[in-house]
Amino acid sequence: MDALNRQALRVLRLLGNTTTNKVTTTVGPEQEYFLIDKKMFDQRLDLMLTGRTLFGAKPPKGQDLEDHYFGQIKDRIAAYMSDLDSELWKLGVSAKTKHNEVAPAQHELAPIFTTTNIATDHNQLTMETMKKVALRHGLVCLLHEKPFAGVNGSGKHNNWSMGTDDGQNLLEPGKTPHENLQFLLVLTTVIRAVDVYSDLLRASAASPGNDHRLGANEAPPAIVSIFLGDQLTDILDQIEKSGGATSSKSGGLLELGTSSLPSLFKDTTDRNRTSPFAFTGNKFEFRMVGSSQSVAQCNFTLNTAVAEIFSLVADRLEKAENIEAEANAIILDVIKNHKRIIFNGNGYSEEWVKEAARRGLPNIRTTVDAIAAINAEKNKTMMAKHGVLSWVEMESRAEIQYEIYIKTINIEGLTAVEISKRQLLPAIINFKADLASSIASIEAVGGDVSVEKELFGKVNKAMKSFNANIANLEKALEKAANLHGDSKTQAEAYRDLVFTAMNELRIDADVLETLVDADYWPLPTYSDLLFKV
Repeated sequence: MDALNRQALRVLRLLGNTTTNKVTTTVGPEQEYFLIDKKMFDQRLDLMLTGRTLFGAKPPKGQDLEDHYFGQIKDRIAAYMSDLDSELWKLGVSAKTKHNEVAPAQHELAPIFTTTNIATDHNQLTMETMKKVALRHGLVCLLHEKPFAGVNGSGKHNNWSMGTDDGQNLLEPGKTPHENLQFLLVLTTVIRAVDVYSDLLRASAASPGNDHRLGANEAPPAIVSIFLGDQLTDILDQIEKSGGATSSKSGGLLELGTSSLPSLFKDTTDRNRTSPFAFTGNKFEFRMVGSSQSVAQCNFTLNTAVAEIFSLVADRLEKAENIEAEANAIILDVIKNHKRIIFNGNGYSEEWVKEAARRGLPNIRTTVDAIAAINAEKNKTMMAKHGVLSWVEMESRAEIQYEIYIKTINIEGLTAVEISKRQLLPAIINFKADLASSIASIEAVGGDVSVEKELFGKVNKAMKSFNANIANLEKALEKAANLHGDSKTQAEAYRDLVFTAMNELRIDADVLETLVDADYWPLPTYSDLLFKV
């Protein structure tokens, strides 16, 4: 915060602003979460130990109809939300928005904007309070980024802007943004910062849980890009082509096609839910951050990166004879050199993956790969220059994040083995034994057992594969644990060996769940967890 304030004030003074004494960033972190019945939670060792379901077949119904998102909040959940608001207000947290989210049993809370340091503390309090209040209502609040496969994961949309102590929002375009030199200089400063330090921003949102979430179901892809909307993109295109912009697109009207309803004004931006870093009116929404993460890391990374670019802008302006001309030259330079980061299309498409590669944008798919950016020389130099983190502190952070990844995947792997051997295998064996008895009894009296034998064959085949994959997972866990090398090498082993083996084991378990009688299956299913709330 101090670094950004110092460098932003240098730029504002050079632009002729003599009234502003402080620049601060403000944040409004939206918080997504799941609520499930505590009785169901207590029967799931995976949820208790890892925060996510390691097993679970796809239910007949998921979020297909969007009826949860657009539906009425259930009375039990509304009571929880009301209680939560009350507790947060007591703590000084101005919680305001609450609604259903897309996935069944998923919801969202959003606070009123405040300065970044306070918003970070408030979000920590919010997460703790959400979990405590849920227990009063016989519920459990899940903050894992992907507690259920196949439906939306939970993020923490970090709405970030810059304001001054005399009431300016530095990211407010105004009615004629093409004429607003200060806005365009601040905007292009952020664009350059995100492009140059995209790897570090990706690392700031990296976690084992977020690896499951990024890339689909309203979560942005792992490729960092910026969505600006039609109006701002058009202005930047004009500047690039002719050195300046002469007009700003308006949102226009949305005609509804009937005289009984009024026309609606259309906004000049949009909520591109596939964009990791989207401009939304007078702020940027960094959508990558995971729901269980602190917003501290993404914000100190963003603040320091923007501070660094402000410092470079101020250095150029201080040497210039004509400040306005130099500011326009800086804007043009950023557009030419960093427009690759701007993308307004569908971030989920395969075409974008290819296009991003052509543009030279990194596609950092996993946490293990992302952590490496923390140790990059340019990133350590930038953090040290502004007194935010020393080289040693950056190296320590990388080491800690590798260790967290290793321990998280190890716990998940061990939990998957325990559930498989002590709960699922015995249940499958009991079902097979009873099915075999039924076949023998029916055959003894001359009955047709072709259906029963077909089912028995499917269960038997899946069970053999399941048992073999338990052994494979145990071997992978042992190999990764005994691997000699640095933390990065061991983290890669847990990703490539253990995580892969867990996924193979899950495939078999989920097939068996669909074959074994519900009375035998020991785990509450997705239908139970997502719809019995």
